[in-house]
Amino acid sequence: MAVTEVTRGQMRDAIARYPKPRSALMPLLHLVQADEGRISPEGITVVAEELGLTEAEVTAVATFYTMYLKRRSGEYRVGVCINSLCAVLGGDALWDELTAYVGVGHDETTEDGRITLERIECQAACTHAPVMTANWEFLDDMTVQKAKDVIDRLRAGEEVRSTRGPVVRSFQEAERTIAGVPDGLADDGDVRDDRMLAGLRLAKENGDFDRAAAARTQVSAPPVKGA
Repeated sequence: MAVTEVTRGQMRDAIARYPKPRSALMPLLHLVQADEGRISPEGITVVAEELGLTEAEVTAVATFYTMYLKRRSGEYRVGVCINSLCAVLGGDALWDELTAYVGVGHDETTEDGRITLERIECQAACTHAPVMTANWEFLDDMTVQKAKDVIDRLRAGEEVRSTRGPVVRSFQEAERTIAGVPDGLADDGDVRDDRMLAGLRLAKENGDFDRAAAARTQVSAPPVKGA
């Protein structure tokens, strides 16, 4: 599948947001993945043409970051956190059970093209461990059974809603959002979360917040002449 003219138009919109065209390189690579599900040689050529770069320059970025894929992703990219806290709270068991359940391993896709599994080192959501994501939308406090239910619903084409965000969309749709194309979902889903604010509340109750604020003010204050 080639990069479409609609996507080329979105690429030019992205380029126009930056003072220098090459600054749009990473969003443009996400737009390639939105069309092709991966970074293809043809996609690299298109990005190079749009930005006035060499294919080698584009390839250097595309091969450096793991978020740019060499193999085509499934419709839903399901990530399981296996870093320390998630692992000890069930992340390792989630991974072992899911790989056996769907029959694929890391960065592999099911035969129906629906699910790609991915081991993730940290998803910055330790307060809700063990954590799983589907196309980078959070699925918190997972158990093996809940994880299997999510997989079943995604494969069946049923709606799955993020724990703290919008409905889970396809990989291609998510890639356009990451590239900066408006999706109208900024206010979809309740992102408020008491557990994430627990540390801040405790700091305020103990006076630590005020002391830290005062210290920052003191450090940032201009020096007094003659001092």
